[in-house]
Amino acid sequence: MTTGKINVSVENIFPLIKKFLYSDHEIFLRELVSNGTDATLKLKHLISIGEAKVEYGNPIIEVKVDKEGKKIHIIDQGLGMTADEVEKYINQVAFSGAEEFLDKYKDSAKDSGIIGHFGLGFYSAFMVAEKVEIITKSYKDEPAAHWTCDGSPEFTLEPADKTTRGTEIILHIAEDSLEFLEDSKISGLLNKYNKFMPIPIKFGTRTETLPKPEDAPEDYVNETVETDNIINNPNPAWTKQPSELSDEDYKNFYRELYPMQFEEPLFNIHLNVDYPFNLTGILYFPKLGSDMQIQKDKIQLYQNQVYVTDNIEGIVPEFLTMLKGVIDSPDIPLNVSRSGLQADGAVKKISNYITRKVADKLKALFNENRSDFEQKWNDIKIVLEYGMLSEDKFYEKAGAFVLYPTVDDTYFTLEELKEKIKENQTDKDGKLVVLYAGNKDAQHSYIQTAKEKGYEVLLLDSPIISHLIQKIEGDNRGLTFVRVDSDHIDNLIKKDENKISKLSDEEKETLKTSLEAYIPKAYSVQLEAMDSQAAPFIITQPEFMRRMKEMSQSGGGGMFGMGNMPEMYNLVVNTNSDLASNILNTEDKLTQENLVKQALDLAKLSQNLLKGEELTAFVKRSFDLIK
Repeated sequence: MTTGKINVSVENIFPLIKKFLYSDHEIFLRELVSNGTDATLKLKHLISIGEAKVEYGNPIIEVKVDKEGKKIHIIDQGLGMTADEVEKYINQVAFSGAEEFLDKYKDSAKDSGIIGHFGLGFYSAFMVAEKVEIITKSYKDEPAAHWTCDGSPEFTLEPADKTTRGTEIILHIAEDSLEFLEDSKISGLLNKYNKFMPIPIKFGTRTETLPKPEDAPEDYVNETVETDNIINNPNPAWTKQPSELSDEDYKNFYRELYPMQFEEPLFNIHLNVDYPFNLTGILYFPKLGSDMQIQKDKIQLYQNQVYVTDNIEGIVPEFLTMLKGVIDSPDIPLNVSRSGLQADGAVKKISNYITRKVADKLKALFNENRSDFEQKWNDIKIVLEYGMLSEDKFYEKAGAFVLYPTVDDTYFTLEELKEKIKENQTDKDGKLVVLYAGNKDAQHSYIQTAKEKGYEVLLLDSPIISHLIQKIEGDNRGLTFVRVDSDHIDNLIKKDENKISKLSDEEKETLKTSLEAYIPKAYSVQLEAMDSQAAPFIITQPEFMRRMKEMSQSGGGGMFGMGNMPEMYNLVVNTNSDLASNILNTEDKLTQENLVKQALDLAKLSQNLLKGEELTAFVKRSFDLIK
């Protein structure tokens, strides 16, 4: 037996490791199982190139919990180590990494991901263990070795009687970490971090019922057998070629990733690139609707099938963080801070690649089956609209597949829409006017009026639509979007024809003065000569002010402070209506006031603006009129 002191100048290195990494001390299991996986895959490689003359067999990694003895065993059948290799890799290499780690992070160790970066994966064991043993036998024909360390720089190294190839690590769990002796805790961690690792991982056994033989009698009782409980899927869908997978395979993998998710995904995008970086993965579009308050952090990031995080800011463009799925890349630097990650050139390339790949897939889906794409539009539009706003590269490609639905459930691309409306919806100044509604029911009367003129009306109801149309207008000169309730129809698309007013200019002035005496200050009175059959009073919301207010409320634009401004409305009064003449010619002030209030309340009612006390007064007044 040899004893020795690990070559390290910092006497209390283990308490420091524990302190710095404590926020994420559960990763010890990920690190140790990952080491076992690496050792097994390295052996496979050495056998394949003829360097190791041994049988590979069907190696597994086993995790065992000994609750009574307060121990956890992690056993692999990988390449193992000789005594010299233990001395080199455990006592020297890892500890030079440990010193570098301490020098760099003793003042600001915030990111627990750094542990793997410094070869410290093995030493994460000391975050939960007061003593660690390694019993290992190399694939080379050399004696097994037994290393023991109790968390001080002292260690012992002696021969062992292990006869099978591989490494067993025994953790003697510390008093403050006894939670890790619970089967449910270990099972949960293996499921979280090691669910898709490439070597089968055994954790206990399970009872399996054997199928009933064909010639079994009626009273036959199915036999049961104890079998290894393999907790992982070593060959997950993203490691395969898209040509090997059916639609059902993709759906099954989605259920494997999200067992509590009952809705099927709409479609998936398989990522597979090996130049200029390595990246594989599958992204799924879930049903999203118009809700911006969507739970993000649903894409899982793996490195060589080892789970790392579901916080993937910077790696995936922000608009795609609303998707679900998996990304696996050995080229993402996991051991730097988040801000460093976002500034990293390789990561930026990965983000751009994913953006391009998603755009190409959407275009292909649109071209292959447009009607199916249209049916799914309302469930995916929020991601795509957000992408157009936040990623220029996505915006450039979006014209090929982003849709603009009408209130009649027909769908146009922007170019198709321009072509469709240019003849009828170009105003006298040559501007193309796109009419839209935000709510089909609330704006029903305005939509009907527009349709009577033969105009197309889009239905644009996302919470970010004001931002998006602002951007589209900026990129399409001579195009303007106007909501149907922002003015009366003749003003929305101004043609050359001037309607003749029944009232003289003097009568109009008198009428306006009378109206303003009874109309609240929130309404700006606007007199218009319209068709005599058109509604006498129409409430509208000026497009510019309403849009700026909406943009301010949803963030990232609009005019500063406009989000808190009260709603502003115009009251458009049709001077050619009989009601306008009635109000003008009524001499009794009380009757005139009742006419104005009743007409205003009816206009408000049509806009769902009549509530509370005002609604009660309106109902009472209406009953009085029909006594």
